[in-house]
Amino acid sequence: MANKEKIVVVGSGQMGLGIAHAFVVNGFEVVIVDVQQAALQKAEAAINEIVSQGIARGKLDAGVAALVTKNLTSSTDLAKAVKGADLVVETATEQLAVKHEIIATVDKIVAPDTVIATNTSALSITEIATASSRPERVIGMHFFNPVHKMKLVEIIRGLSTNDKTVELIQDWSERIKKTSILVNEAPGFATSRISALLGNEAMWMLSEGVASAEDIDTSLRLAFNHPMGPLELGDLTGWDTRLSVLKYLHSTLGEKFRPCPLITKMVKSGRTGRKVGHGVYKYEEGKKLPNTGLKVW
Repeated sequence: MANKEKIVVVGSGQMGLGIAHAFVVNGFEVVIVDVQQAALQKAEAAINEIVSQGIARGKLDAGVAALVTKNLTSSTDLAKAVKGADLVVETATEQLAVKHEIIATVDKIVAPDTVIATNTSALSITEIATASSRPERVIGMHFFNPVHKMKLVEIIRGLSTNDKTVELIQDWSERIKKTSILVNEAPGFATSRISALLGNEAMWMLSEGVASAEDIDTSLRLAFNHPMGPLELGDLTGWDTRLSVLKYLHSTLGEKFRPCPLITKMVKSGRTGRKVGHGVYKYEEGKKLPNTGLKVW
C-alpha cells in the first residue's frame, strides 16, 4: 500500500488534519505543518482517533495504525518540511495575503515539478498563483469537511494551470479514494457558490421568522435528502469562514450573495459554530445539543 510521494499539508486545523489523514491512510509519506506545536499535537491526536474509529468500525485495516505512526510527521518549520515534497497542499485561513506568503515561501524551496495545491473554498486560484514563479503548477484542490467521510474533491483550474498538473491532481485524488470534479475557475467554483447561497438564504429565513432553525434544517434533510441542514452545515464550516466567502461572492457576483446581517452579528459575537461550541446551535464535545437553535423573534 506504500506510495513513494511526499505530501506536505500546510495548516493543521480541521481541514488540514483531514487532508493529512486522507493521504497517510493510503500509504503516502505525510508532513503536517503549523506555526503552533500545540496545534500539531492536537491534529495528530485527532488523526489517530479517526484511524482508531475507522478500524473499530471495520472501515480500515488494523495495519493502518502502524502505517500512520510510520509515515505521519509534523513540523513548525515550513521551509524544512517542504524539501523534497511532490505535492504541497496549503489549507490556511481564507485570506489572500496569508496564502501568498505561504506559497511564496514554498515556491523558493520545492523542485520545479512540485505541485502546489490550495484548499481554498472560494478565492481565485489565478490570483493565489501569482505568488509562485510557476503558476502552471498551482491548482485548487478543494476538500470537504469532514474529509474522512466526504468523497468529493473539487479540482479548480486557474488561468495558467497546465494539463499535467490537472492530471496529477486527478490521479492523487483517485489514489486517496476520492471522486473528483474539474471546474474552470469562477467565483465560488461550483460547490461553494451553491452552498453559500443555500446557507445564506436559510439565515435570511431564520431572521425573518419563517421557521425555527431546527425546522429549516429538518426540511432540507427530509425533503431533499441532504445529510445535514444548511444551518448545521454553517456551524460545521464556521460562520466566520462562511461570511468571508459570502463577502467575496457578493463583491464578484452581485446582490444575491449579500450576507444576511444575522451572520455578521453572530461572527461579531464570537458564535462562529461548532469549533467554539456555539453557533446557530450549542455543542458539547462536538455534539449538537437538541433544542438549542438560535431564536431571533
